Amino acid sequence: MTPNKILVGLAAFLLLVGSMCVFSVSQTEKAIKFRLGEIVKNDYEPGLHFKLPFINNIKKFDARIQTMDAKPERFLTAEKKNVIVDSFVKWRIGNVSTFYTTVAGDIDQANLRLDQIIKDAFRSEFSKRNIKQLISTDRSAIREILTNNSKAVAADLGMEIIDVQVMRIDLPPEVSTSVFRRMEAERERVAREFRSQGAEAAERIRADADRQRVVTLANAFRDAEKLRGEGDATSADIYAKAYGADTEFFTFYRSLNAYKKTFSSSGMLVLDPDSDFFQYFKKQK
Repeated sequence: MTPNKILVGLAAFLLLVGSMCVFSVSQTEKAIKFRLGEIVKNDYEPGLHFKLPFINNIKKFDARIQTMDAKPERFLTAEKKNVIVDSFVKWRIGNVSTFYTTVAGDIDQANLRLDQIIKDAFRSEFSKRNIKQLISTDRSAIREILTNNSKAVAADLGMEIIDVQVMRIDLPPEVSTSVFRRMEAERERVAREFRSQGAEAAERIRADADRQRVVTLANAFRDAEKLRGEGDATSADIYAKAYGADTEFFTFYRSLNAYKKTFSSSGMLVLDPDSDFFQYFKKQK
């Protein structure tokens, strides 16, 4: 074998050994270094790192946020009513060594363990609330409580809970019908109460309007009678003054009006010719 071939072979061997001594960790990964099967280091930053070939081996795990989409599950409320909850959980690897030793670094196994943790948190929280409280309570408040309650337990598995979201809270079909009927009956009761209050208000307004009508008519009649009396008094005063100014002319004027009213009718009038009614017919200039 020539010296050149020996050098080439040696360089290839060194390159191979050198490549076995170097490994990289990306931003989306967490790595554990083992020495003959024993964990010796797990806090690697992203970048290039070194190891001893044949003695150390590296295992990498996905450090990105994972989503566990749980199947809808039934939980009992404080009033012993079943509700169907649809939820999902956002998590990622926290302590990679613990994650490896508890679930062997298996994402599916981690989801199964986390599913039980979340169910226990839901069961504990929902058992303290009735259906009305679950519906009326802000979802963010429930999310915060569930997240805090499950974080400590998930940390024992090397997992970090990012978020717990409740997408829907439904009633079972057999319960929904009875609840809807109660809601319908309650709404009908409220509607009847509003209608009775409206009818009462209408009667009150109608009675007040009738009272105001009677009062207005009475006041109008009073004012009319007062004006009529004042007019009659004024008329009588004018007549009296006119009579006092010229008694003969006033008597003559009244007689002419009497003649006009009497002779304009088509009836028959029987009077004594010598009566005072015809006194102005007898007078001659």
